Amino acid sequence: MSKILLMNAGSSSVKWKLFELENEEVVAKGEVERIALPNSNFEIKYGKEVYQENIDNLQYEAAAKLIIDKIIELKIAELEEIKAVGHRIVAGGEEFTQATEMTSDNIAKLEELEDFAPLHNPMEVKYIKLMQNVMPNTPQYAVFDSKFFLDIPEHNAIYSLPYSITKEYKIRRYGEHGISHTYLTKEAAKMLNKPVDKLKLVTLHLGSGSSLAAIKDGKAYDTSMGFTPLTGVTMGTRAGDLDPALVPYLMKKLNLNAEEVVELFNEKSGLLGVSELSSDMRDLSANADKSQVKLAMDIFVNRIVKYAGSFFTELDGVDAIVFAGGIGENNPWLREEIVKKLEVLGVKIDSNLNQSVKEGIISPKDAKIKTLLIPTNEELEMVRQIKEVF
Repeated sequence: MSKILLMNAGSSSVKWKLFELENEEVVAKGEVERIALPNSNFEIKYGKEVYQENIDNLQYEAAAKLIIDKIIELKIAELEEIKAVGHRIVAGGEEFTQATEMTSDNIAKLEELEDFAPLHNPMEVKYIKLMQNVMPNTPQYAVFDSKFFLDIPEHNAIYSLPYSITKEYKIRRYGEHGISHTYLTKEAAKMLNKPVDKLKLVTLHLGSGSSLAAIKDGKAYDTSMGFTPLTGVTMGTRAGDLDPALVPYLMKKLNLNAEEVVELFNEKSGLLGVSELSSDMRDLSANADKSQVKLAMDIFVNRIVKYAGSFFTELDGVDAIVFAGGIGENNPWLREEIVKKLEVLGVKIDSNLNQSVKEGIISPKDAKIKTLLIPTNEELEMVRQIKEVF
């Protein structure tokens, strides 16, 4: 049967799923975690089988090749069965408004947008080119996180810069995790038994990269991220919101150029920078008794609460708050900490449900504002968007 391979390269992980194209069922799936960190974990699940391997400091390029090699070696699929490969792309700017086949012309256009997501787009372009080399007769499609946020109203989308500069250089909030926020919106509508176009949500995609979205009438109304994925809440290695005047200040104090300061903000800050231990929440949770680690975790919660609270007021109340992403799905303590600080707005969480439920409503039955736990499925959403244009 025809299959489609979905690649989702994040800032410290690669997730992939191999789908039957017609029925959208998963044939195999895998993940490479802790990329470029000690003890990188490579795993494939297919049928009842599990293949696992630990490789120190496995890099993105090697991870992508290993995925294809193992799919063939383990006889999960023949190369010619895979009819398309889909790639999650963070920033499509205003250029790409739907899933798009990556011809040489479109790759060139995508390369021009690298500054919009410097941690992600360059690597994602490399993935596309690598897969073209491995599978030269298989079309490569890009699915864009930024697509979801093109609906944001202009008063939320743009900055208070001279308007002519904003328009000429297409400066606006492009957001990230739009594929995830799209999926979460649709699934929340099903869970709440409410039409998606009547829904008001705050969706939290919390992982190594984290973002919040305000959803009004089923469409993006606001987002925590900005022109690039650097801004917003504190993340694994990204600083999140900060004063741009820090750029010239640190250039002078640390004898760095502007690009090196931005690299500091993107790759050496966030949870890693504050804790000086790790960018991985699992490592921090295991060392939460250390004051600097606890500070990093407190800042992470604090910034999320600030954005979530502001989105509640922007939307004039919400139907539900949704937790997703690697941290949001797997850290009950963090979910409870965030909800406790939002109780003043009417959000509640049931401690027992929070500990036991893997997907569903985790608030008390009488809660007017529901708290939902929805494991995100960006790959399935990508399949559906590719099928619309395939």
